[in-house]
Amino acid sequence: MTTLAKPATRPARPEFSSGPCAKRPGWKVENLQGALVGRSHRSKPGKARLKEAIDQTRAVLQIPADYLIGIVPASDTGAVEMAMWSMLGGRPVQVVAFESFGKDWVTDVLKQLKLKDTEVLEAGYGKLPDLSKVRKDADLVFTWNGTTSGVRVPNADFIADDREGVTICDATSAAFAQDLDWAKLDVVTFSWQKAMGGEAAHGMLILSPRAVARLESYSPPWPLPKIFRLTKGGKVALDIFEGATINTPSMLCVEDYLDALKWGASIGGLPALQARSNANLQVLADWIAKTSWVEFLAETPAIRSNTSVCIKVVDKRVTDLPPDAQADFAKKLASLLEKEGVALDAGGYRDAPPGLRIWCGATVDASDVEALTPWLDWAFQTLASELQSA
Repeated sequence: MTTLAKPATRPARPEFSSGPCAKRPGWKVENLQGALVGRSHRSKPGKARLKEAIDQTRAVLQIPADYLIGIVPASDTGAVEMAMWSMLGGRPVQVVAFESFGKDWVTDVLKQLKLKDTEVLEAGYGKLPDLSKVRKDADLVFTWNGTTSGVRVPNADFIADDREGVTICDATSAAFAQDLDWAKLDVVTFSWQKAMGGEAAHGMLILSPRAVARLESYSPPWPLPKIFRLTKGGKVALDIFEGATINTPSMLCVEDYLDALKWGASIGGLPALQARSNANLQVLADWIAKTSWVEFLAETPAIRSNTSVCIKVVDKRVTDLPPDAQADFAKKLASLLEKEGVALDAGGYRDAPPGLRIWCGATVDASDVEALTPWLDWAFQTLASELQSA
């Protein structure tokens, strides 16, 4: 085998982590000089800045005017669990799980909330379960995009227009990159550090009028800790959705999120952000089409993520190895790319088939994905040659 020479061009920004994700192009820490550090988040300027983050989120994501948007603690996980703990238990529940986070929500529903009337619709990595089994009489918990599997739902057609239950959608790696069908979604959550590359620890909780009605008509039988309480006196606590957060947010993180939102608006808003993600995915698709050693983990194009793109090694020199050796090869592949400084944090999820996970969200430049592909070939061939000579 002829050894490939190291490529001459490197990605200008090698950050391909699936969370926290790459900062937006042109980001500098100096952009945050206006942050209200040392000020109370409950001061008039503090509340105004938090309200601005809510308003800018609505504008960029094109969220309906009658949906509430709140900033909540504990990232996307906190937002999902606030919704589940506050709303589930009054009717049957279905949980769709096709990657690790969906399985976390299964654990919450079955082992923590211990809801008996629960059905799990499950599929392995790279696939979706049979969504035709989603019932309109049940509450539904699902991820729109599987961060660890590279799989997304193609649309929300599986959710009935005349549904009786509420839909709780974890959209943390789909927001700002994919079309969310707001009319079908009652609770939508995401975190700042995912698609827009913000700083960590804060989540967004978006509620439809149907979700508000559920909160105001149903009280769960279990105690709710303070950070999960969304109602006061039987009514939704509207101040949460106007900038009065339940616990103390980092105003530095707020400023960083605002910076990302303003950048998104400046380049053309949601359509432009989606176009950037699609362009990044297309670069990898074009490369994979002419490359024999790798394939998408999601083989069906319609369910293929344009953010957390997962690729698997299919070369027989690797697939003929025992499972542990295959996993070791994938780890070495990610480590070699990191050592060369061309792809940081691009290893596949530990439970997924051996391969890589390359973030292609809107804050990544297509030119960097293009520059990465020759390095992927070089790293694979380098390690495959070592296998042959061993």
